[in-house]
Amino acid sequence: MPRRKNPTDAVVAELRAFGLAYPETHTKSPWPGHLDLAVKDKTFAFLSAEGEPLRISCKLPHSHEAALLFPFAKPTPYGLGRSGWVSAEFEEGETPPVDLLKSWIDESYRALAPKKLVASLPAVGGSAPVRKVPAAAAAKRKVPAAAAAAKRKAPAAAAAAKRKVPPAAAAAAKRKAPAAAAAKRKVPAAAAAASAAKTSTVKRSAVKRTR
Repeated sequence: MPRRKNPTDAVVAELRAFGLAYPETHTKSPWPGHLDLAVKDKTFAFLSAEGEPLRISCKLPHSHEAALLFPFAKPTPYGLGRSGWVSAEFEEGETPPVDLLKSWIDESYRALAPKKLVASLPAVGGSAPVRKVPAAAAAKRKVPAAAAAAKRKAPAAAAAAKRKVPPAAAAAAKRKAPAAAAAKRKVPAAAAAASAAKTSTVKRSAVKRTR
């Protein structure tokens, strides 16, 4: 009996081809109506066969909470939902979000494939795999580092400032201080001498006039 065609068959074929492009993947058909995706015999996407309504289940350790917000999504039965598995079902006439389902396949493969195979993949953004650090944690680590750097700079700055004042200059400044004090003391003495000389001159003039 020929297989009945389903409007979502093209989407199923596209999703399967997308999953089989990953390293060392293959299909599994453990029961009728399924043609699943596996890596080294470990299933990472339960996918319906062509002719059946589109059904897909993937392990989403990072995005399962967000995925369950979609009306077509639900936790995968048989206890798999507790491990982050999410299932999506689409009735005839519904338009599946192909790009979203591809992202599910990608995340599920990375969660279940051997680490060596995952390391060979580009990161989600297209560059080499990089472990992302939360911005808050990164900022938190920068604070102690900055404080430590400032602490290390303080003794160096103090030493540099100390070196900028040569001992000879300090000694010269020290010697100049008594001289300045002596000069200060000479000013009143000179003023007193000038006053005395002026008084003497006035007296002599007065004496001359009286004569």
